Amino acid sequence: MGKLTVRALRAVLVVVLAGTVFVQAGMVWVLAGGGDPEDGSLPLTAFRVITILGMATAQVALFCVWRLVAMVRRGTVFSHAAFRYVDGVIGAIVAVALLWFTVTAINAPGQRADPGVTVIMAGIGLAVLGVALIVLVLRMLLVQAVARDVEASRMRAELDEVI
Repeated sequence: MGKLTVRALRAVLVVVLAGTVFVQAGMVWVLAGGGDPEDGSLPLTAFRVITILGMATAQVALFCVWRLVAMVRRGTVFSHAAFRYVDGVIGAIVAVALLWFTVTAINAPGQRADPGVTVIMAGIGLAVLGVALIVLVLRMLLVQAVARDVEASRMRAELDEVI
């Protein structure tokens, strides 16, 4: 991975992190201040708490991607240490899916006249879980790459002994 690519990715990660912190701060401000009375049509407090939690899961994923990029840059991504960060990304994606299903459940009673919205929202949650499965497959590929790297190192050591 080139320096320009790493810098561009890190710039994007910083901007997204700043955005999530800004949204979290706004939600916490509104919750703590109580300046936005609810009219009872939607449970806005629950949505705000879910938003805060969703931003936290995004921040976990951002941190894990940052660490993985650093490992790629150093050439150490094919190690057992990378699994912790890949697992963090998978966990964050699953957490976002669960939060989305919670939003769907909270929103469902208001959609009795048009239940298709709830079905579409549930489908979006399933799609997010599909992304987690894709990352899990990529993790399995990383496991195979690490195993091959360990085997190659062992074979190099044996060859060095023979020479």
